[in-house]
Amino acid sequence: MQALIDRFFRYIKIDTQSDPENEDAFPSTEKQWDLAHLLVKELNEMGMSEVSIDENAYIMATLPSNVDYKVPTIGFIAHMDTSPDYTGTNVKPQIHENYDGKDIVLNAAENIILSPDYFEDLLLYKGQTVITTDGMTLLGADDKAGITEIMAGMEYLLAHPEIKHGKIRVGFTPDEEVGKGAHKFDVDKFGAEWAYTMDGSTVGELEYENFNAAGGKVIISGKIVHPGYAKNKMVNSMTIASEFINALPANEVPEHTEGYEGFFHLHTMKGEVEESELYYIIRDHDMKIFEERKVLFQKTADDINSKYDGNPIAVEIKDQYYNMREKVEPVMHIVDIAEEAMKNLGIKPLIKAIRGGTDGSQLSYKGLPCPNIFAGGHNFHGRYEFVAAESIQKATEVVVKIAELTARKYKN
Repeated sequence: MQALIDRFFRYIKIDTQSDPENEDAFPSTEKQWDLAHLLVKELNEMGMSEVSIDENAYIMATLPSNVDYKVPTIGFIAHMDTSPDYTGTNVKPQIHENYDGKDIVLNAAENIILSPDYFEDLLLYKGQTVITTDGMTLLGADDKAGITEIMAGMEYLLAHPEIKHGKIRVGFTPDEEVGKGAHKFDVDKFGAEWAYTMDGSTVGELEYENFNAAGGKVIISGKIVHPGYAKNKMVNSMTIASEFINALPANEVPEHTEGYEGFFHLHTMKGEVEESELYYIIRDHDMKIFEERKVLFQKTADDINSKYDGNPIAVEIKDQYYNMREKVEPVMHIVDIAEEAMKNLGIKPLIKAIRGGTDGSQLSYKGLPCPNIFAGGHNFHGRYEFVAAESIQKATEVVVKIAELTARKYKN
């Protein structure tokens, strides 16, 4: 357990926040290289084979098969970057051993409290070792817990050759949090028949459905005039921006939806009289409804433009990824193996749809079916993020067990 915690801390203390504004660069931030170089060093030191890192910071390595019969090559994948939504600079992890089910004071000076009254999932980890921040940064369990679990799983298999397994590939990607983590992932080079992303939350999560996703950028142009002489002349872009925001369905937002319900999420806005910018993510599990959402988004702009001279609103919509279910259902045995691995370890599988996406979403459409497995963290992308050390340990055990079960199932 302590070795897992030490490894996790080593990774989260490296700032790897990605940048959605730096669209053309891979990775989008230079600091992601800091973790990438450390991982390459550690993969080599533990004895992994075919360790490589390319010009875009994609890392791949191999654990060779230790059986004398053919087993499909499988993979495990996690991403190195952390969310651009909240700072990952100077992460100061805190350990709360034998968590008592009460409020956790993250930062007394700032009165920042992680409470089970608000975050009820905390109570799932009563009696366990809960890891948090000091309330001033995110933690980075998304997805450095996943990296920890894959690295520790490979190290364990190398140290225990009595556990039989086929060839295993591991991959670590940049820029997942800005929607392009799989853009330059070389599926042919990776060479696996299927893989698993270690990027879920609660212990037991096993997911092969996710949102269809698009990003929506809205630019509103105005006209700046001295406010004392602005009648019939000023066009305040922020006023038009608020009109656009209010024209979308009020209840179809993340804070009012759950399960398979989609949404429009305004995550960033910037504004002055002369120009305002709105950045949305558009999500739905159903492809037909997803397409209808994009049409409505554009129509909202068109309707408002018809009321003003000069068409002040310009909209850009870009698809980001699609529901992996279509690509995974034809090979459902890969989900069955993960489910069986969890059951063998006494973990209750929680098979559900992701209200988000993973690298596996895009990889599935690139020819690498890629369900998602829990990494253990909660409250991603903010100061209240936490993970139990026991969850990291369980996920590591799942990695090992999947490798073992896959080899066993293909034994003659």
